[in-house]
Amino acid sequence: MRMVTKHVDLLILSAAVVLVVGGVLAFERSNPNATTANSTPIDEQTPLYQPHEIPPSKKIAPPAEAPEWLNQEEPDQHIRQRTVPAASQSGVVQLGPGASLGGKRPFPDDNPWNQRIDHLEVDPLSDVMIAKIGCKKPIYGDFGAGTWNGAAIGIPYVVVDGKQEQFPIRYTAYGDQSDPGPYPIPRDAEVEGDPNQDGDRHVIVVDRDNWKLYELFRAFPIADGQLWRAESGAIFDLKTNAQRPVGWTSADAAGLPIFPGLVRYDEAVEQGEIRHALRFTVSKTRNAYVPPASHWASRFSEISLPPMGMRVRLRANVDISPFPKEVQVILTALKRYGMILADNGSDWFISGAPDPRWNDENLRTLKQLEGCDFEVVLMEGLVEEEPCDCPEEKEALRKEHARKSHRELHPTLARPKSFFPSGQ
Repeated sequence: MRMVTKHVDLLILSAAVVLVVGGVLAFERSNPNATTANSTPIDEQTPLYQPHEIPPSKKIAPPAEAPEWLNQEEPDQHIRQRTVPAASQSGVVQLGPGASLGGKRPFPDDNPWNQRIDHLEVDPLSDVMIAKIGCKKPIYGDFGAGTWNGAAIGIPYVVVDGKQEQFPIRYTAYGDQSDPGPYPIPRDAEVEGDPNQDGDRHVIVVDRDNWKLYELFRAFPIADGQLWRAESGAIFDLKTNAQRPVGWTSADAAGLPIFPGLVRYDEAVEQGEIRHALRFTVSKTRNAYVPPASHWASRFSEISLPPMGMRVRLRANVDISPFPKEVQVILTALKRYGMILADNGSDWFISGAPDPRWNDENLRTLKQLEGCDFEVVLMEGLVEEEPCDCPEEKEALRKEHARKSHRELHPTLARPKSFFPSGQ
């Protein structure tokens, strides 16, 4: 009997425990807000399998959102107020738009831009190419104090110091041949041709402290200059003779820097001497280039067309004494250093920087000169897309032009001594 009683007591105790536990479970299921020490509120709609939740302390912070202007496409519309640069001081490279370099010359003395070529031979096809561009077409100084279609005439530049804030560049056309940003471009930097949206729209920056040159082609400021959109761009170390990789363009079609070839007020007027070659354009070029150029921009292969990088000089027998003083400085440079073909554009247009101090009336006297007042310097190292091993064709071209009279070939020799009417 004892053993039976003992087993009965155990059965009764077990049943009681089951009833208590069952009641607790029933209560929790009926109360959605019920919790335990290791649980969260139970919701009847909660799915059976929940995704693993990372504890707050271990969550990865989302990446910082890019500023809205980084994706902005629409360029800014603003016109920079023109200012008069400070007077030139010898040996002082000043800051600001159109600032004087104080006589400091970009690139080493032995750089092609800085080499005199007045002693070099004339190219055998000189007369042919001069005639092709336009023997009777006038020379034009594409710079000055005035405006054209609301834009300053010329290619502007700005000199900055080494602390200038830098901004990213977004390339839209020739990024594979461009130097990546950021570039130290002032947010209000003057753009060639502004406010017009067409044209080359060059932006040129000279870093005075690091002696580097930054140039953009077809440049548009975005978000008040926090980003610049451009078709191409190039950086040049003005302390070296390093050139662009073979076949690369720059902010100029020929792969050359623009700034060293500009006619600048501080040189032509204040210093009274230009000690470098100038930049010029013609309307039709050949698919070839000659050093220091590194790129062509043409589909034409006629050997009578000028290649990029071709250098011409003003003939030694041209009398420049009747011209205004600052124009004589320009013409002296054209005799000593010549000018280098750098881009497709208008025929015989010489590039320069705008400056409100230029005397536009004096600059217009450049038009008294014509294409035949120039000659092509001997070209060496010609690179052609379609190589022409055609001595017979070249000889035929030379003979064709040789049949013309001496006066037609060199009208300068038959002109009166002065280019100007008597009394001017």
